[in-house]
Amino acid sequence: MSKANNAMKFSDEQAMILESARDFCKDKSPIAAVRALLKSDTGYDAGVWQEMVALGWLGIAIPEEYGGSEMGIGSVVPLAESMGRGLLSTPFFSSTLAAQALCRAGDAAQKEVWLPKLAQGSVATLALLEGEDWGDETIACQACAADDQLTLHGSKWFVTDAAVAELFVVLVQAEGKPALALVKREQLGDSAIQPHLLIDETKRAARVDFSGVVIDNSALLAGEQFPAVLRDLKLIGALLAAAEATGSTAACLETVVEYLKTRKQFGKLIGSYQALKHPTVDILCAMDSARSHIYHAATVVGDGALDRDAEVACRMAKAQAADALCYAGDRAVQFHGAMGFTYECDAQLYLRRAQWTQQHFGDAYHHRKRLAGLLLD
Repeated sequence: MSKANNAMKFSDEQAMILESARDFCKDKSPIAAVRALLKSDTGYDAGVWQEMVALGWLGIAIPEEYGGSEMGIGSVVPLAESMGRGLLSTPFFSSTLAAQALCRAGDAAQKEVWLPKLAQGSVATLALLEGEDWGDETIACQACAADDQLTLHGSKWFVTDAAVAELFVVLVQAEGKPALALVKREQLGDSAIQPHLLIDETKRAARVDFSGVVIDNSALLAGEQFPAVLRDLKLIGALLAAAEATGSTAACLETVVEYLKTRKQFGKLIGSYQALKHPTVDILCAMDSARSHIYHAATVVGDGALDRDAEVACRMAKAQAADALCYAGDRAVQFHGAMGFTYECDAQLYLRRAQWTQQHFGDAYHHRKRLAGLLLD
């Protein structure tokens, strides 16, 4: 076993962030507030977003020279877990990943323009997918050169927080090689953004048509190391999705336990029956395992290129956390009986979050298939 695999720890910094973030999310995102935002246009409270900006959350992984606190992407994991626990949905993950793209692949000018804005709350997002299968490696969106400019052709699916994004970091094929193009909101056509209806109504995503958008060559993020950067962005996305799912699993477990402690059947609390006790313990064990995985990954993921240990950690975290939340959501619905199948039951929120999380940045099968090559070859 490598030295990195022995380095798992929960730092004082992470503990401090986790404690303050839990209190914030508990206060700002009670279940009533979550439900009130389900049908809203943006899916989040703009006032809460500005409070997060004031707390410095958007700049945690951004270098100090660009207005961030330079605490590293590992310090974002406690925030993601806390937000998942409160089902607090904002453009935080979209902007954080876009900032990581700039930090890892952008040049000095691109960083100087955009990173300070992102640290101050401007919303950005990644546009990567062109189909529903995350395993599809084809890049259909083209960037065709003409003089000193590039014209984009193609659409992207499931672009998170597209409706409120000021900057789109778009995966394109430029001169036969993958690259990221920086596209500003005002460059898009009036009907370019078509919202998706998602199973998790706390989330927002859209299909975005970039056809006809003209950008300068200076708006391209490319280079020989770009394929590794793209892989790292996907792994970091998987880690943050895993952290959010772990927090949601904890909240789902609390909902289950509270119901088992209050609901009576045949004159007894249903929590006294072994048929319900054992699966509840299984949820707890799966959640604890997921937490171990996400914080181990937070330890080995740094600001530089991710090594084999970091890739293994991120993939294991996503596979475990996604499965844990799927199981917890399913059991929560079943334990609530007929009420659990109704829209009004809170168990539905966790099951829906589980379905979104399973597919977001690759499902458990996707990551285990790649882990097999990393661990067994």
